[in-house]
Amino acid sequence: MDTCPTFTAPATSGQQITLPDGQLTVLYFYPKDNTPGCTTEAQAFRDQHVAFAAAGARIVGVSRDSLKSHENFKAKFELPFELISDPEETVCNLFAVMKLKNMYGKQVRGIERSTFVIDGAGKILREWRGLKVPGHAEEVLAFVTSR
Repeated sequence: MDTCPTFTAPATSGQQITLPDGQLTVLYFYPKDNTPGCTTEAQAFRDQHVAFAAAGARIVGVSRDSLKSHENFKAKFELPFELISDPEETVCNLFAVMKLKNMYGKQVRGIERSTFVIDGAGKILREWRGLKVPGHAEEVLAFVTSR
């Protein structure tokens, strides 16, 4: 995928997020609010938020959770960025992040942890799919600051 599909989706803080919108954006997809890996990932992006902002990049998270769940998750972990609610999987399908995964021996359909760096014109500069959480936010930051 070379170009960000155009979309508008509901997000926390009563916002509608539209991409592309002229801003450098780190768009990360994660399976579920308040689960260990997703919490660790959100906290890592939170802890690097100032550095991302200094590099001119905003962070936006996406999962299938409700806006209410997102607002609670955001408040609980003091996340300084918005989270898109995608219960119908519209945005997830645009980025092809829905996958069959094995969970406790059962096949379940869920979000494959993925991150996209999108420039202001909508060009996808880099993507990570099926990633591991440890060190990921730092790797994305290194990419953003090196361009």
